[in-house]
Amino acid sequence: MSRPLPIAWLNGEFLPLAEARISPLDRGFLFADAVYEVIGVYDGRPLLLDAHLQRLAHSLRELQIPSPHDHAGWQAIVSGLVERNGGGSGHPDIGIYLQVSRGADASRSHTYPQGLAPTVFAMASALAAVDLDTPGVHAMTAEDNRWARCDIKSTALLANILLRQAASEAGADECIMLRDGLVTEGSSSSVLVLEGRTLLSRPNGSDILPGTTIALIREVAAAAGIGYREEAISLARLLAADEVWLSAALRGVAPVTHVDGQPIGTGRPGPAWRVVAEAYERRKRS
Repeated sequence: MSRPLPIAWLNGEFLPLAEARISPLDRGFLFADAVYEVIGVYDGRPLLLDAHLQRLAHSLRELQIPSPHDHAGWQAIVSGLVERNGGGSGHPDIGIYLQVSRGADASRSHTYPQGLAPTVFAMASALAAVDLDTPGVHAMTAEDNRWARCDIKSTALLANILLRQAASEAGADECIMLRDGLVTEGSSSSVLVLEGRTLLSRPNGSDILPGTTIALIREVAAAAGIGYREEAISLARLLAADEVWLSAALRGVAPVTHVDGQPIGTGRPGPAWRVVAEAYERRKRS
């Protein structure tokens, strides 16, 4: 996300981001005992809001954090941030970041008491326009050394950060992670592989974050005559793929042109990606 916009939400009120404060005993600050979601807003309309809120509810439930808002409450926070930060039809696109921690305890303890009031924080950031003339993404691969509950969208992202930093220092844009020789996901994205006219992605489970964007990409791809199935993907199949795509809430679908220095297909964004990416851009505004 780009530089945050000036108005945020914290524990029941909109306020200047520069004035937002939390307790140093907040468990999100001390232990990353928190979850989050990121939602794109285009022409004033949140994209896939229901899917994001369902995933947020799953993450909260798995960590036994009571959800502090119902669907209407979350929607009001998102709409309020968009309105107060100059979003809406005809205005810049916005990314909304929502975070819920277990709350502030009286001490730093690995065990947590019941009944803590969750800390809710949200902010908005302006989004850059998607470049459909992109030269493509260079990715590197590395062993997936994260914890075993990657289906929870936790703020505990240190492993992801270190892998993404290693990719950056190696001149790559993203790190595609492998576990037991099979692709899991990117450090901040889901991975899709095109073989012929079929898209493949790893089956959902505790080892990956269920992608909210993939379902829409599948729908758009199906309209273009591209099939889909969930299947384990080895490194060899990744490198031999006709096309490789990355998906993420604020990036949509991006083409990978090189992995570990080897070209994917022709080494340029593929024709199937362009068809799907253009259709995806139209759909997200309809």
